[in-house]
Amino acid sequence: MANDKQFKLKTLYLATRGVAEYRATIEKWIKPTDFILEIGCEWGTTSRFIFEKCKNLIATDISQECIQRAKIKYPDVSFDTLDAYDIQKAMSYGMKFTKIYLDVSGMSGYKSVLDVIALLNMYSSIFEPELIVIKSGSLKQLTKQCITLVD
Repeated sequence: MANDKQFKLKTLYLATRGVAEYRATIEKWIKPTDFILEIGCEWGTTSRFIFEKCKNLIATDISQECIQRAKIKYPDVSFDTLDAYDIQKAMSYGMKFTKIYLDVSGMSGYKSVLDVIALLNMYSSIFEPELIVIKSGSLKQLTKQCITLVD
């Protein structure tokens, strides 16, 4: 049974749908002093926009091919191969990430929302970032249907 002494996550979650909405968060939410982990960077285009605002960025993708292409296109950005579920490798970067950008738009459909929530919980618990911006249509749809009561 839950009680007031249980661990409570303080991370805010910003669910977005589509690349334009995802990238629009950069101007409002990223500060030059942030430390950012980007998961699912693909070819590095969003990474470039983040890097213009904050140099403390590690941009990752599960695809080695995508990472190689991104490194050629944007040589000043730090890119690495990372499976989003490999939390130990993410921890090996040795950084206290203040913001995490998570593009899991490839996980679509109703059942994928459980995987998305699991990722959010895992990264929030380990890194305790101020904010996770997530590109997930299924999660955004779920949040639109949620009602919260003020404590």
